Amino acid sequence: MKTYTIQTNAKGTRSMEISDEHLATIEKYGLFRHLIDSNGIVDESVLEKLKLNIRSLIAAQVEDSKDLLDLCIDVIYHNNMKAFGLQQLIQLYLQWLNEQEPEEEEE
Repeated sequence: MKTYTIQTNAKGTRSMEISDEHLATIEKYGLFRHLIDSNGIVDESVLEKLKLNIRSLIAAQVEDSKDLLDLCIDVIYHNNMKAFGLQQLIQLYLQWLNEQEPEEEEE
């Protein structure tokens, strides 16, 4: 399992560990799709929207949603997660997604 570190504030004094599993969960549930408005700005309202989307997903789940719960506990509801951190997470996710595509083509 590979882990990444993202900065969660502009000063660089806070950070957070993100795992491949966290990124795979974001992909599995399409959590970043239609999340950001056309202005492209990630602010606290975008983070709040993400939290509400995840809450409704968990509430609607019939099967085990341990992956979503882990993502919430470890990342989304982490004390250090603010809008800046979410923006860094989105950038990491896009980078991670680009690295995944070549592997899938080889199979």
